[in-house]
Amino acid sequence: MKYTEDREFLQLLKHHEESFSGWDFSFISDTGRVASEPLDWSYVSKAMTFIHTSKAMLDMGTGGGELLSRLRPFPEIVYATEAYAPNIPVAKERLEPLGVRVMAIDDDNSLPFDDNGFDLVLNKHESFSPAEVRRILRTSGTFLTQQVGGLDCVGINDRMEAPYSEYADWSLSQAITDLESNGFEIVEQREQFPIQRFYDIGALVYYLKAIEWQIADFQPEGYMEQLYGLHLDIQRDGYWDVKQHRFLIHARAV
Repeated sequence: MKYTEDREFLQLLKHHEESFSGWDFSFISDTGRVASEPLDWSYVSKAMTFIHTSKAMLDMGTGGGELLSRLRPFPEIVYATEAYAPNIPVAKERLEPLGVRVMAIDDDNSLPFDDNGFDLVLNKHESFSPAEVRRILRTSGTFLTQQVGGLDCVGINDRMEAPYSEYADWSLSQAITDLESNGFEIVEQREQFPIQRFYDIGALVYYLKAIEWQIADFQPEGYMEQLYGLHLDIQRDGYWDVKQHRFLIHARAV
């Protein structure tokens, strides 16, 4: 059967048209259409420990503020940054009533904060400049980051016959080298390659439309043969797995 004649396949593809805002994947995750293997650590549990002893904190790349809003009680001074324009009004609406000031940024190398202004900087899945983070952190301040490594879900690119992203070389060792070269001591480092499982082709397309850097300029129309082959595999096996890439660093400003 050709994909143009497969009504189920074509119907599933339409699900990617659901709007995406903030940094909320509940449309596919909460409905059980995609699932991820648990990590061996909890970024949130570690973050909450530091928040409880902080006096001034920054959350970098807050998305729509979904995660940060759940980490109360906050210290007296709380800021959040966000670079993706559609997320900014979402984050402001959610966070500012909670006392969080949301700052739009467009350059990791120039954050709108004074030197030594924070004792805690949190960063989940957001780019950063080690030198700039060190500038705004007080001595002995904490930087906690969980990063998406450069090998994240490259199985998708392989299957789609698409080039790897421009971030393919981003690694734990590179991040540690950069931090240590900019006035940080590494307290803890962790790395893992958990499985991400897709249960239908529409969920994968939705994911690729949201994660714009996985396959640059992705449009389903340019990958219909590959998507249909994968759809048939999911019908046969019930799911399709790829490996994610995550690493965590707890660093102290020295």
